Amino acid sequence: MKRTIRTTAATVGVLITALGLRAGPAQADTTAPRIDLRVLVVSDGGPATDAIASQLDVSGTPYTKVDLTHSDRPAIDAAFLADTADGRPRAKFQAVVLPNDNPFTAGSAEMAALSAYEKTYAIPQVDAYTYARPEAGLQYPVHGGYSGSVDGVRAQVTTAGKAGAFGYLDGAVPFEDNAPSVGESYAYLSTPATGADFTPYVQAPIPGTAKQGSLVGEYRHDGRRELVVTFVYNEYQQQFRLLARGIVEWMTGGVHLGAARNYFAVHVDDVFAADDRWDTRLNCTPGDVDCANGAGTPSPIRMTPADVDHATAWQDSHHFTLDLVYNGAGSVDQREDNNGVDQLADKLVADRNRFRWINHTFTHAFLGCEQNVTVVPWKCATDTDGGTKWVSRSTIGYEIAVNRAWGQAAGLPLETDELVTGEHSGLKILPQQPQDNPNLALALADDDVKWLASDNSRDPEQRRVGPATTVSRYPMNVFYNAGRAAEQVDEYNWLYTGRAQGGSGICEDNPATTTCLPAPLDTGTGYGDHIVPLETRIAFGHVLSNDPKPHFIHQSNLAEDRIAYPVLNGVLDGYDALFADSAPVVNLRMKDIGTELQRRAAWKSALNAGQVTAYRIGDSVTVQAPDAIAVSATLPTGSTLRGDAFGSAYAGGVSGWTASSGSALTFTLPSSSSAAPAGSAGATVTDPAPRTRVPTGVTEQVPYTPDH
Repeated sequence: MKRTIRTTAATVGVLITALGLRAGPAQADTTAPRIDLRVLVVSDGGPATDAIASQLDVSGTPYTKVDLTHSDRPAIDAAFLADTADGRPRAKFQAVVLPNDNPFTAGSAEMAALSAYEKTYAIPQVDAYTYARPEAGLQYPVHGGYSGSVDGVRAQVTTAGKAGAFGYLDGAVPFEDNAPSVGESYAYLSTPATGADFTPYVQAPIPGTAKQGSLVGEYRHDGRRELVVTFVYNEYQQQFRLLARGIVEWMTGGVHLGAARNYFAVHVDDVFAADDRWDTRLNCTPGDVDCANGAGTPSPIRMTPADVDHATAWQDSHHFTLDLVYNGAGSVDQREDNNGVDQLADKLVADRNRFRWINHTFTHAFLGCEQNVTVVPWKCATDTDGGTKWVSRSTIGYEIAVNRAWGQAAGLPLETDELVTGEHSGLKILPQQPQDNPNLALALADDDVKWLASDNSRDPEQRRVGPATTVSRYPMNVFYNAGRAAEQVDEYNWLYTGRAQGGSGICEDNPATTTCLPAPLDTGTGYGDHIVPLETRIAFGHVLSNDPKPHFIHQSNLAEDRIAYPVLNGVLDGYDALFADSAPVVNLRMKDIGTELQRRAAWKSALNAGQVTAYRIGDSVTVQAPDAIAVSATLPTGSTLRGDAFGSAYAGGVSGWTASSGSALTFTLPSSSSAAPAGSAGATVTDPAPRTRVPTGVTEQVPYTPDH
């Protein structure tokens, strides 16, 4: 089982960048070229180059895009690619991405300029999606190869791929097959052309033969290096997401601005409280606002001590920590109704250090406008002048402060500046409440709240609310009002089938955002056969997208049938089967996720404003960024800053953040980085030993230069 890193964003290592080139000796060399740390992406409007550009975007790696379909694009010539800086030859790009091995017309001066540039400065080229042909180092597919669908194919990283840029993978690269009636992936599988210096990095069986055909490989010719990709993809497909890191590391030699890791955090809301249950007859939730006029009889769902034991055992087996988002009033009510007894609270408090904890307000009250629940859907109550009635500052403050005090009295290991309001209330919610409760910001300031959860489905961008900064959370489509799989499926059918099939018709009324099921799911099998695979795939996609935002479920999903675990197992066990120990899931708490997102936003703004300069000369990397901006980069293991090792290990290199004072930062790469770029033939990249699991509640300490 893979280890999980609990590295806080405040201690994530210090880092900066460079380009993976064959470099000269470490001493000063006035003839060594300057290589700017920027990628050139030449696009034809196709999905493959756009996918690679998206990976650069999410990593914070700068690039220049030239769209061949635009008539006003710049010409790619010698002057566009290189010049001199301070009397030294300067290559403006550390790598080139083309839509295929040659997207220009025959005899093109632009292709000639690119070829000369790559040869002169040892610049790698990625062929984002190209036909297998001798010009790309491969046999034509008609000569014993294959052209066609690769949906559902299980490709493999080769020994050479594992020794290089794709060493963070265990080996398997499964291709999606989400809709058997729809073609999702097309590929050309072939073997190296006669006499070609070609090394496959990812390959798959050629149908009808005993041979393997290349899907990703390196072609070396005429003093140039190309990464040849022969399958089509888009930025969302799992097969690309698995290989995206390797493509970037190959073309940069593992030395570049920006960084990427795989994140997963799960918040469990309403702990200590009970959640109302879906009524399969009324098609609403008695006790909640979706049942008009108090229809039905509430049948609450609440965890038991046995569910806590299951949760802790599950955490231990997956080296993962859940974030429990708690409402203290749930336990107070339970004790009042049961002669002071609350076995669940006793068990959770006894095991409190096995989890992370977040304030969810005392009673889970709605903290936005005052709700008029006599109608469905509810609406905001108004005063005699038609103005919105808002929940008061004092009420919001009470909910925050009393729950915090209750948690502290119970000894919960809290970060008191984190808050998740009930239903993310107080924040705007459309269509009923198009603005935040103006009293929310005031109450957050009163109680020193710095990090406030929001719902990614309706408030995805990080923003300020008074003194607090939002952290968007992904809602998992595992319903809060379902403790049993059959209840989940029944409600799912109600929401996602048309009226003619007995559903609500919501999917028919909102075709732009919701897709109707072709038929209702079987209540006995629909959860495992349809909902679990779908929710697993969605969450796994977030994990593979360098996205640290947390996901949230509810305590009801850990009770009764414990319906959350099949999805969580699908994500973590699926990850474990595909990734090497060097690339564990990073499991951060909410405030550290917020800090990571803040730094990324500031870094992106600085890049977009042209305020960051970075280049490599030999084994020296120089980066200059605005004062107080945290700089993101990825470097080879053993790189130093002012003689000190820096960064934290991930996927065979080191990556993280360091603050800039506005002055130039100079980094020294290890001598091994001079030999050959990571992932090139002949290069050997040794992954670091996997980290020892960090105990729950303990922060892993790595070097960091504070930026605040």
